[in-house]
Amino acid sequence: MNLGALSHLPSGKTAAETTASSTAPQTVSPSIPAAAQRGASCRKHHDAWLGAYVRTLVVLDALVVTAAMLIAYVLRFEDATWSPPTVAGSFSPSYLAVSVVLATAWFAALELGRTRDHRELGSGPTEYARVFRVSWQLFALVAIIAFVLRLDMARGYLAIAFPVGVVMLLGARHLARRRLVARRRAGSCMTTVLVVGEPPKAADLIEQLGSNPASGHHVRGVCVTSSAPMVDEVAGVPVLGGISDVVAAAEQIGADKVAVTGSEVLTSKAVRQLSWDLEGSGVELALAPGLAEVASPRVQTSLVNGTALVHVDEPQFSGSKYFIKSVTDWVAALVLTVALAPALVGIAALVKMTSPGPVFYKQERIGRNGVPFLMWKFRSMSVGAHEMRHELSHLDEGQGALFKVKDDPRVTPVGRVIRRYSLDELPQLFNVLRGEMSLVGPRPNLPDEVSTYERHVHRRLYVKPGLTGLWQVSGRSELSWEESVRLDLYYAENWTPFGDFLVLLRTIKVIISPTGAY
Repeated sequence: MNLGALSHLPSGKTAAETTASSTAPQTVSPSIPAAAQRGASCRKHHDAWLGAYVRTLVVLDALVVTAAMLIAYVLRFEDATWSPPTVAGSFSPSYLAVSVVLATAWFAALELGRTRDHRELGSGPTEYARVFRVSWQLFALVAIIAFVLRLDMARGYLAIAFPVGVVMLLGARHLARRRLVARRRAGSCMTTVLVVGEPPKAADLIEQLGSNPASGHHVRGVCVTSSAPMVDEVAGVPVLGGISDVVAAAEQIGADKVAVTGSEVLTSKAVRQLSWDLEGSGVELALAPGLAEVASPRVQTSLVNGTALVHVDEPQFSGSKYFIKSVTDWVAALVLTVALAPALVGIAALVKMTSPGPVFYKQERIGRNGVPFLMWKFRSMSVGAHEMRHELSHLDEGQGALFKVKDDPRVTPVGRVIRRYSLDELPQLFNVLRGEMSLVGPRPNLPDEVSTYERHVHRRLYVKPGLTGLWQVSGRSELSWEESVRLDLYYAENWTPFGDFLVLLRTIKVIISPTGAY
């Protein structure tokens, strides 16, 4: 279960009594007034930093969209006289007026599109995706309006405003997020959470919420169901009571959010009553349906006779989306190959001059649907390195099917440098041009590594292997085999074009500041 799978309900509190009658394994502290004061103070602090952060985003968005429209206006109409240029057509507003209207509409769209929703702040990809989606939808609407009103708007004007604005918006959000994440890693700007449910499921949720401090969730208490055995704590978090004590426990610890996991006792009627009890308190209610490794694009919610059903779409591994991905990969690889040609030639010369042997190293790897292919790399090891692998098996630091030696004696001096900055991988652009690889995807493994795969790991072969991927930008060789597999399977089942774009951006950062590469 991850936080992205939480389905939020309206928050608040009334005097209604909870319908769930249970005997708490451990009741909350009797000194509720003092505890409640501390809890209220914590919630007030949370609201203060959250409000300040949202206001910062409001100011940044306003400055960015204004700057984007100004840049587009100046660059497109740099030769304009004191008479402002106007849009051609039956209705001919000035481009200055259009810029003001479009900037205002863009700013409003960012608000209406919930890009500053506090539940997504600091989430990274989800927040960025919302900003991108709202922006392109706005410009698509502008194009439709221009067509309907027969306005012949300058294409260069929009072609400048959209990419410049999006890049600046994402850049501003990234800088704001980095600051927020730094503060969260230091223990501030956190959302206090009370988890409700059976101990095993509550423990899983606590582990997930605490696995990434950047998400900003700090679980300070647990309320367990009456069917659970008597326990004092769950996953190191104190148990504050049972179902009937949720509201009091939330008040005691100053919870900003109550996260409910699945339980036989927590019926729909009990959850509805809990939402009523929290009404007006400022405490959010979130339901954790237990959907592990499922991204939000595959999750749809519908109402059937007043009951919310969460639908999970089946993963797709073919179709128009993958065709577009292949075309985009080929075009991008061609552009990158031409742009990086001087660097490719320079690295090839260094490899040739500093160690005997060929410039390129071709090795059989397993591609999509288990089809083998020859993967290209700049040679970073001495000739015959693969045959020496068995001699170094006692030095293997890899896990699972991966073979890794940190201070590998087979690596040449130049090889250590190009491996550290992943420059040895650049010839795989040729594999992308041949249709054997993608720019982003799971890394291709050796045949003998694939032969050791467990059944579920074979799912990573449903998509083309990539030149870079999620695990490369999430720790590289420092990750365990299990974590690498988890990231690869998550990518294979949940990838999106915008997600690929973010992985490529993170790859640039990893190359510039390499960690975990050897």
